[in-house]
Amino acid sequence: MNNLGTLKTSSSELDLDRPNIEDYLPSGSTIQQEPHGKLLLHDLLDISPTLSEAAGAIVDDSFTRCFKSNPPEPWNWNVYLFPLWCFGVVIRYLILFPIRVLGLTLGWIIFLSSFIPVHFLLKGHDKLRRSIERSLVEMMCSFFVASWTGVVKYHGPRPSRRPKQVFVANHTSMIDFIILEQMTAFAVIMQKHPGWVGLLQGTILESLGCIWFNRTEAKDREIVAKKLRDHVQGADNNPLLIFPEGTCVNNHYTVMFKKGAFELGCTVCPVAIKYNKIFVDAFWNSRKQSFTMHLLQLMTSWAVVCDVWYLEPQNLKPGETPIEFAERVRDIISVRAGLKKVPWDGYLKYSRPSPKHRERKQQNFAESVLRRLEEK
Repeated sequence: MNNLGTLKTSSSELDLDRPNIEDYLPSGSTIQQEPHGKLLLHDLLDISPTLSEAAGAIVDDSFTRCFKSNPPEPWNWNVYLFPLWCFGVVIRYLILFPIRVLGLTLGWIIFLSSFIPVHFLLKGHDKLRRSIERSLVEMMCSFFVASWTGVVKYHGPRPSRRPKQVFVANHTSMIDFIILEQMTAFAVIMQKHPGWVGLLQGTILESLGCIWFNRTEAKDREIVAKKLRDHVQGADNNPLLIFPEGTCVNNHYTVMFKKGAFELGCTVCPVAIKYNKIFVDAFWNSRKQSFTMHLLQLMTSWAVVCDVWYLEPQNLKPGETPIEFAERVRDIISVRAGLKKVPWDGYLKYSRPSPKHRERKQQNFAESVLRRLEEK
């Protein structure tokens, strides 16, 4: 009898410890059950927004983590180190920064005084003109890297011009393009930007065969896809460089690769880029900072340090879909650069599903769960 009493006491204590599901529902909603204990559809619909909000909070936290700049821990926190930090600020802003500005200005003067005559005077000699323009763009990118005191270590064979090949790389900032361009004059596919960057895209970089798109224009996808197919077929075209993530990620993660580069029927050459944050974080958050301010941040730092790996070319395997091919290449880049893969589409950074779309998904989910319960 004592044992039975103990069991009843334990059972009642367990009942007290059980959470009351009604406490977690939106106000005014209740759970009703049929006499045989079956859940009704509206019961599931009542609770699904709550579950969706909870899951959404987890997803948002995991997703936004890919696009946050993580500042280093402050080290100038005591009386001994603070004077040293102040001395470093004076060196970076009053000595290094003016020298870098002068060097970059000199680079622009040399570049423009050479590029403009070549571009207009050699119109009838396309092969010679493209060769000189490629060399000038590589030189200008070297001036940019020097303006950050860039310490870049390249691993693997230097890319060469060959038909039916495309280079793909993880994307942290627009300086990825500059760092790769100083070694090889790539034709890049990139989002169209406003301001002085857009001016450069429409004039100087256009001569390299670069392809621009606007992610807000649905028709651009078909146009860009055709341009990509045409470009990779040309033997004399500059190597094509694509950032398949479609947006800048903070160099700790890689988001889903778009399949466009992997359904062209050509060889894919992975390129892994990893920045060392010892002196500056090279991640560009375009929603919070203009590219001009991003460059100023780099030019007032001590140095930009990074490694670039040109990895083994990959081809589509028999029976492999373009999506699986893209994931396999993303694995190769992530492992080499020490980046964590996450299953998110980078375009969600710019557009989220509408509330009606989410409600429709919730209702479909609830109906599928109800059908399974009835089948049991």
